[in-house]
Amino acid sequence: MPLLSMTGFGAARAERALPDGAQLAVRAEIRTVNHKHLQAKVRMPQDYGVLEPVLDKLVRSKLARGSVQVSLDIARTGGAPMFDVDEAVLNRYVELQREVAVRHGLAQVDSVEKLLGLPGVIAQKRAAEGIQGTGPEAELVISVMTDALAALVEMRGVEGDAMERDLRLSADAITSLVADIEACVPDILVRHKARLVERVAELSDNAGVTEADLAREIALLADRLDVAEEIARLKSHVDQLDGLLTKGGAVGRKLDFLAQEFFREANTIGSKCSDSAVAHLVVDLKTQVERLREQVQNVE
Repeated sequence: MPLLSMTGFGAARAERALPDGAQLAVRAEIRTVNHKHLQAKVRMPQDYGVLEPVLDKLVRSKLARGSVQVSLDIARTGGAPMFDVDEAVLNRYVELQREVAVRHGLAQVDSVEKLLGLPGVIAQKRAAEGIQGTGPEAELVISVMTDALAALVEMRGVEGDAMERDLRLSADAITSLVADIEACVPDILVRHKARLVERVAELSDNAGVTEADLAREIALLADRLDVAEEIARLKSHVDQLDGLLTKGGAVGRKLDFLAQEFFREANTIGSKCSDSAVAHLVVDLKTQVERLREQVQNVE
């Protein structure tokens, strides 16, 4: 599965002739940016609001993380207008006219034309299948949304490929720097041991330092300078990074956590080894780790 970026854009458009002779045109645009979780917002005409849960579910079936902005433009033109009778309003009118006729001795209204002409009795309506989430209108909206999502995922995949290459370059640089640090550690220990022996020799006449004291100090020094565990963990992190990049998919959160672990180990090495050569290598290591950490923020 490819690595996916959280940023991208997808659009699609289609038209369809409806059974009532109307023409329906739908355009969908989807924009995504970084976000810790999946957050989808759909903007669409109010008449089609019933489709929002369906479209939200569609988005969640294709995307795992990111802030998603969906914009749907839907235009329905032509076709025979559709009308319906509001039975409740009509019945109330009939009841009222009967009451008035009886009360004042007037003739009752018996013209259907007059009754239908009263305010609120006749109302224009939308096609029932269109607003219930089924039928040709709903099918076209969902189809266009699906195509826009496919275009979005394709773009996120292209950006994901570029990010994967960049992340692997950072991983190679980290591996090289860790190897350089590991190669420096024995020499650092030798130099520190030599300095310690030299100082002890200078003070031994007055301080009464024994060989046992010297051996103990050297052992403590070696323990303080020992970064073998940190180096081993960094190598393990690189292997985990490679595994996650190979796996692909929605691995952004795991990569983010791994980047934090990289930084923790680099900091520990820097605090343990004050040698100038290692200090320079640690600075370069932190730079690469920070680059890695910034990049994984964009991974789904």
